[in-house]
Amino acid sequence: MDLAEYDIETAKAMLQTSRYLYVGFMCHQTIEKALKAVISKNDVLPPKTHGLMKLAQLADIYELMNESQKDLLDTLDPLNVAARYPEQKDKLAATLTQDRCKAILEETEDLLCWIKKQL
Repeated sequence: MDLAEYDIETAKAMLQTSRYLYVGFMCHQTIEKALKAVISKNDVLPPKTHGLMKLAQLADIYELMNESQKDLLDTLDPLNVAARYPEQKDKLAATLTQDRCKAILEETEDLLCWIKKQL
C-alpha cells in the first residue's frame, strides 16, 4: 500500500507539470498496487497482470464496488497500456485534458481510500 500512496503523489506531481498521460498511468498504478495489497493480505501472491477488473475480482471486492468505481477501473485500464506503447500514446494523450485528469485523479484518490477500508 505504501507504493500505491507513492504513486498517487506522483500522479499529483504529473498533473502540476501538465504531463497528463502520466497522470493516468500513475492513477492506474495506484489502484493496481492497492488491489494487489488486498489480494496479498491473505498471504496470496498477486498475479502478474495489470487488468484492474480482474484484480478487483481476485481481491473479492469487485461486487462490493459501486458503478462509478467500476467505471473508473474501465477508464484507467487503457491508460496503463497506452503509456507503455508508443503507437497508442498520441491518440490517448489527445483525450487527456487538465480537467479530465483532475477528475480522474480525484476519483482515484476516493477509490484508494475505499480500497484501504477493505483491508
